[in-house]
Amino acid sequence: MRIRPAIRSILVKRSNQLIERSNDKSEKNHCGESYEFPFFAEILVYLCMFSPTPLNLPPFRAKISKKNNAVYIFDELRKKELILTPEEWVRQHWINYLALIKNYPKSLMNIEGGLKLNNLQRRSDLLIYNSKGHKVVLAEFKAPHINITQKVFEQIANYNSVHRIPYLLVSNGINHYYCKVDFDNESYQFIEELPDYSEIG
Repeated sequence: MRIRPAIRSILVKRSNQLIERSNDKSEKNHCGESYEFPFFAEILVYLCMFSPTPLNLPPFRAKISKKNNAVYIFDELRKKELILTPEEWVRQHWINYLALIKNYPKSLMNIEGGLKLNNLQRRSDLLIYNSKGHKVVLAEFKAPHINITQKVFEQIANYNSVHRIPYLLVSNGINHYYCKVDFDNESYQFIEELPDYSEIG
């Protein structure tokens, strides 16, 4: 789905207005209570940045801002704003879903956690630890328009051959794949759902 330039221009202008209003803490409703516009602004920004493909994940109230013609989303894990890309959109939805639905503590999630393979440093898309400090979930995220292929599975499997993490998650926001690895028997199996934190934490 493509958005015509004229419509895109209107959406961008309107989203900027909403974002500015959402940042104005003095905005009041008819009852004198403060209110915000982030969700509507979020939708408009999303439409203007990339194809508006609905994700197969619960929506959430993302904190979105615009600076110097770039759109940012606030990352609750690193406590800083990141440029909003399709892949980041997917990752932030997963962080929200894992924390609120699957009860994974955000304090045990790590995006900047280093993974090394053949002496090369790689930033993980998302790495989750248990309460004992052991890595339990490794996630690989792609943009919604990127198909999940065998190459993607090989990529995450290569890193896991060194780090031996029991649960793998691969998702483009539309299709999700979960894998449980049995290192003792050198086997793996795809599973229907990623376990709650209480089951593996």
